[in-house]
Amino acid sequence: MTAPLCDIFIVVRASGVAAAYAARMLGTMGARVLLAEPVGGTPLRREPPFLPREDGTPGETSALFAYLAAGMDGEVVDAPERLAELLAAADIFIDDTPVADRTALGLDEGTIAERHPDLVHVSVLPFGATGPKACWKGEDIVVQHAGGEGNLLPNGLAVEMFPDRAPLKIGGHFGAMQGGIAAALGALSALWARPESGGQYVDVSCQDANLAVGAFAIQRLGDGSIEHRVERSFRYGGVIPCEDGYLELLTLEQRQWVGLVELLGSPAWATDPALKDSLERSRRGPEINAHIRAWAAVRKVDDIVGAGQKLGVPLARYKTPAQILADPQERHRGVFQKVRAGDAGEVEVLVSPFHFDAAPLVLAGGPPALADGPELARAQG
Repeated sequence: MTAPLCDIFIVVRASGVAAAYAARMLGTMGARVLLAEPVGGTPLRREPPFLPREDGTPGETSALFAYLAAGMDGEVVDAPERLAELLAAADIFIDDTPVADRTALGLDEGTIAERHPDLVHVSVLPFGATGPKACWKGEDIVVQHAGGEGNLLPNGLAVEMFPDRAPLKIGGHFGAMQGGIAAALGALSALWARPESGGQYVDVSCQDANLAVGAFAIQRLGDGSIEHRVERSFRYGGVIPCEDGYLELLTLEQRQWVGLVELLGSPAWATDPALKDSLERSRRGPEINAHIRAWAAVRKVDDIVGAGQKLGVPLARYKTPAQILADPQERHRGVFQKVRAGDAGEVEVLVSPFHFDAAPLVLAGGPPALADGPELARAQG
């Protein structure tokens, strides 16, 4: 398979996750990505947690950086002339430089368009590069809550268990990664149109990207409905505790409900004729869930999942990271790849959240070492 972006060259300046993740996804599709770093390296290199060395002692390689920069080349670019030279050769430039600093560096929209008219210029910031919040900073927790999703967490089983818990954030860097996805898609759209339109400027707001993810909650505002985490759950199903772990259950279609009833052994409560109506099931959701949880609490996750999937019931185990890495399905689909990551040696890294032409994609290597000067640091194989 020829990777779809194998002829594309991308330059990225990334001090945050969103810009790096956008470049990472495009690089996974075959583009050559050069991470243009300041002296001392991008702050992402110093983001904990750090991977242990091969001998098990504490290491200095950021797990986040190892993932985001996997397959990239790196270069310390301190001179504006060198950056201009790189941009002249690039197809896409992804940048998260603060708006207030761009003009002095020649990285503002107008200067880039004038000097590099065929370049796809992608800006990705917490609140975008235009508008009243363009200069605002925003860590991931801020972006998630500004996008509306944070206020709806936790929900389902978690809010039942901890009803007084304050709003949370999703683990990791969900908000910034949503911005990165939007930036990657914007870059691809502009690249697609480049033969007719030339270079374009793409302004991405991570807040807007997260608002799009929570579109259903926003849509309901139109009819005066304001979602709350206590009410935001499927009426039955969701996270189900079992004897040896947890599974996720979701039945939206009638045939799925029929399969669930059979899985449960067709108990009298589930064969109540009134429950053939999906609206009635929704009204009686807490009652149904009490029965499902009592049934699942004395059964093993794999036994339930194996039997349920044969009956067309949508359910799956919640796995630990170690279980995911060892899972035969993940191996078969080529989801992970071993790459070298600095003093951590070889580590397993998620390649891509998607396939291309029904085939797994491949990383060019691990993250680049930090060059001491202007020389190029290649991705570690």
